[in-house]
Amino acid sequence: MKMTDIIARKRDGETLSDEEITFFIDGIVDRSIPDYQSAALLMAIYLNKMKPGETTCLTRCMMASGDQIDLSAIPGTKVDKHSTGGVGDKTTLVVTPLVAACGIPVVKMSGKGLGHTGGTVDKLEAFAGIRTALNQKNFIRQVKKIGMAVSGQSGNLVPADKQLYALRDVTATVDNRSLIAASIMSKKLASGADAIVLDVKVGNGGFNPTVTAARKLAKTMIRIGQQMDRQTVAVISRMDQPLGRAVGNSLEVIEAIETLKGNGPKDIVDLSMELGIQMLLLSGKFSKKIEAKKMLQQQLKSGAALKMFEKFIKAQGGDLAGITDYKKFPGAKYTLEVVAPKSGWINGLTARTIGLGSMQLGAGRQKKSDAIDLGAGIYLHKKSGEKVKAGEKLATLYTNKKKNLEEVADLILPAWSIGQKRSKPESVVVEVL
Repeated sequence: MKMTDIIARKRDGETLSDEEITFFIDGIVDRSIPDYQSAALLMAIYLNKMKPGETTCLTRCMMASGDQIDLSAIPGTKVDKHSTGGVGDKTTLVVTPLVAACGIPVVKMSGKGLGHTGGTVDKLEAFAGIRTALNQKNFIRQVKKIGMAVSGQSGNLVPADKQLYALRDVTATVDNRSLIAASIMSKKLASGADAIVLDVKVGNGGFNPTVTAARKLAKTMIRIGQQMDRQTVAVISRMDQPLGRAVGNSLEVIEAIETLKGNGPKDIVDLSMELGIQMLLLSGKFSKKIEAKKMLQQQLKSGAALKMFEKFIKAQGGDLAGITDYKKFPGAKYTLEVVAPKSGWINGLTARTIGLGSMQLGAGRQKKSDAIDLGAGIYLHKKSGEKVKAGEKLATLYTNKKKNLEEVADLILPAWSIGQKRSKPESVVVEVL
C-alpha cells in the first residue's frame, strides 16, 4: 500500500477503505509516513470531507493507537463530560463534584487551553500542590475512594491525535467536522468511560458559528459513540458571550467555588444543571429529568457538592486554603478598568474578543509551550441584557505584565454592543440531542 495512492484517492473525492485509514494512522504513530504526506492527506480530507464510515474508522484507529484505560474495576456506570471549548467555561469544576455527590462515578480526562479557549487543567493548577496528571492506577483508586477524578492526559493515550493535531494546527485544517469529531471522541473512548455527555458550543467563542454546524458536529460524535457501544448525549450551548463573568484561571476557579456555594451566575448554573441532568440520566440511576434535577439541586443547596469538590482537591494534593481565602490563589500585580463610553443597554458581548484579550494578558497560550499567568484574566461587570451608564465599569483587567494593559483595553472595548433598546439574552442551553 502506498501513501501517494491514498492521498490521490481522497484528493479525487473517493472513499477511503478501513485498511487505508489504518495504514495512515499506523504510519503517523511509527513515523514511517513523513509530515508532508500526512499534511497532504489532511488537506484532501478537509476539502473533500469524509463519509460517516470513514470518520468512525478514523476514530477507532486513533483510539487504538496507544493505551486504553480499563475502568471496569470501578463499580457502576462511569460518566465523562467534554466541552468543545469556550470562553469562561468552568462548568467541569461545577458539574463533576455535583454529579459525584449524587453517587455517580465521574471519570474526567481534561486538557490544557489553547488560543482563546481555556483548559480545565490550567484552572486546577491555581491550587498550590495539585496533581493534574494521574496514572491509571491512582486514577482508578481515587474514583473508587471518593467518586471522582479529573486528570490531564498522561502516558501514551491516543498518540495519533497528538501528531495529527500538531499538523492540523499549522496547515489550516483544524475546522473539519470529521477531524474534530475523531480527535474528541478518540480521546473520550480511550479514556474508558461508559457514558459521555458532550457540551457542543455554538457562537463566535467556539468552533461552530451556527446552530446547524453545532448540530451536525454533535450528531457525528453521538453516532461514533453509539457505534462504539458508548451511551452518548450532546447538549448544544451558546458561546456568543463568555460563560459567567470570570475569564482567566484563578478568576474562574473562584467563580466555580462561588457557584458550588450557591452564588453562581445564572448561565453557569443553568448549563451545569443541564449537563448534570444528562449525566445522571445516562448513569441509569434516574429515569426522569425532573428527578435528576431535584437531586442535583439538593446536592448544591445542602453543600454536598462543595464538600465533594474539597475531597477531590485534597485527594489530588491541592491546598484547600483557597476555598475559604481567595487570596491564596495566584493573583495579579496590575489591574485596569474598562469603562462604558456611553449609556444604554448591553445588547451583545463578543466572547471571542474577550477570550483573545484574556490570552494577551497571559491567561491563555498561543502555542502549547507557552507559560500561563494563572492570575491574569478579565472580570466582566456588564453582560448582555444589563444596563450601563457612561463611565461605569464594563470590565476589570488583571495581569502580571503591565506593558500591554492599555492595548488589551482598546482591543476588548468594541466587544460590548451598547444600544438604547434592551434585547433579551437567549437561554444558554439551545437543545439536547
